[in-house]
Amino acid sequence: MKTIKFLSMAILAGSILVSCSNDDNSPEEINEEETITTMTVTLTPDGGGTAIELQSRDLDGDGPNAPEITVSGNLAENTTYNGSVVLLNETETPAEEVNEEIEGEAAEHQFFYVVDGGLNATTEYTDEESDYVSDETGTNFTTNNPVGITFTLTTTDASSGTLTVTLRHEPKKPNDGTLADAGGETDITQTFNLTIE
Repeated sequence: MKTIKFLSMAILAGSILVSCSNDDNSPEEINEEETITTMTVTLTPDGGGTAIELQSRDLDGDGPNAPEITVSGNLAENTTYNGSVVLLNETETPAEEVNEEIEGEAAEHQFFYVVDGGLNATTEYTDEESDYVSDETGTNFTTNNPVGITFTLTTTDASSGTLTVTLRHEPKKPNDGTLADAGGETDITQTFNLTIE
């Protein structure tokens, strides 16, 4: 009889402990930054013509080797180019296209294009997020902040200088279009030397 009472009390205590467990304390999912080895920027003249390809390829990542930088040709004067960026993780076989992750987490990513060194060109975003977010009242809406996977680059007079392409993870949105205002962590950045002729 004592054994039955003891077992009954043990089972009751165990069920109380189980029912009081709190599953709400599970750790938050960590959104790790993407591994990116290769950035390819393709600039296609509006109306057709030969596309210019800018590429940075760094297969050893943080290793001792510098990335291989290639620019396939010069830009033309007074031309608008439709730009697009493809990011790859070539440590995987086959290579993983990172764009899918960026598009899936558009509110947490933004490309920035900085023209410098006397290059007579301007850039403009041609895409935006399609993410739904909620405000403090619980109202859902679609944000209209740029992501920058696609953009335009418009040239004017002959010149030479640089175009720096930077992908930021978790920038402030909206921002004023500068890296300083956006903050966040840099996933990848590369400066390309360009000539307009």
